[in-house]
Amino acid sequence: MERLPKIGIPLFIGIVILIIFIAKSTVTIDSGEAGVLYRTFGGGVVTDKPPLSEGFHFVAPWNKVFVYEVRQQSIDEEMRVLSSNGLEIRLDASVWFQPEYEALGKLHQEKGEAYIQRLLQPAIRSATRAVVGRYNPEQLYASKREAIQKEIFDETNLLLEDQYVQVNEVLVRDVSLPPTIKEAIERKLRQEQESLEYEYRLTKAEQEAERQRIDAEGKARANRILSESLTEKVLQEKGIQATLELAKSPNSKVVVIGNSENGMPLILGNN
Repeated sequence: MERLPKIGIPLFIGIVILIIFIAKSTVTIDSGEAGVLYRTFGGGVVTDKPPLSEGFHFVAPWNKVFVYEVRQQSIDEEMRVLSSNGLEIRLDASVWFQPEYEALGKLHQEKGEAYIQRLLQPAIRSATRAVVGRYNPEQLYASKREAIQKEIFDETNLLLEDQYVQVNEVLVRDVSLPPTIKEAIERKLRQEQESLEYEYRLTKAEQEAERQRIDAEGKARANRILSESLTEKVLQEKGIQATLELAKSPNSKVVVIGNSENGMPLILGNN
């Protein structure tokens, strides 16, 4: 019994050491993350194998694990860049990106954990300056936002080629011009819209005038043909047909034949 305390203390110390050893020898990778293994006595960063996946892993206590988020992430950039004519433009953009999973070890080895600040943001800013510098303020404000978005995306991917980062999308949220330039562009756009509206009204008026002219010409031609076809004998025949129709009518009428100057039937009255 007297020897128990002497055995208990080393045993307790051994258990504590074992717990610490186990705690140092395990790592848990959360969902959407991956781990880069650093072997202190085995060549440093492991780049020839996939990173540690989600879940529980045993790792030698003298090694380290650097955890990276590998799901899609987003950063917002507010930049001031120059247009083709040297005016300062403020452009707000969002970039969707993620590290390349299989190359995570090389990303850690060559770029480090701060790869967003060291690599991604400089590439985005450089691409934006290059693209915006090709356009004038009116194009940036009015009609070229989708084209600019795509060009920034393409330029950024070109700069990040073989850099172990994947850019999924670039979204231009806002393009802000100096107030005086913005007012001048809006005034010009209003004038262009008014001019287009005036041209439309003028075209419609010309079309209506042309329609009326064609209609009048058609009526005149029809009247001329009708006048030429109405000879004296035709009129007499029409008169006779009208007389016959009147005779069939149940109403009482007085009809005098041949009493008018041209011999046409003359209707005197009806009841």
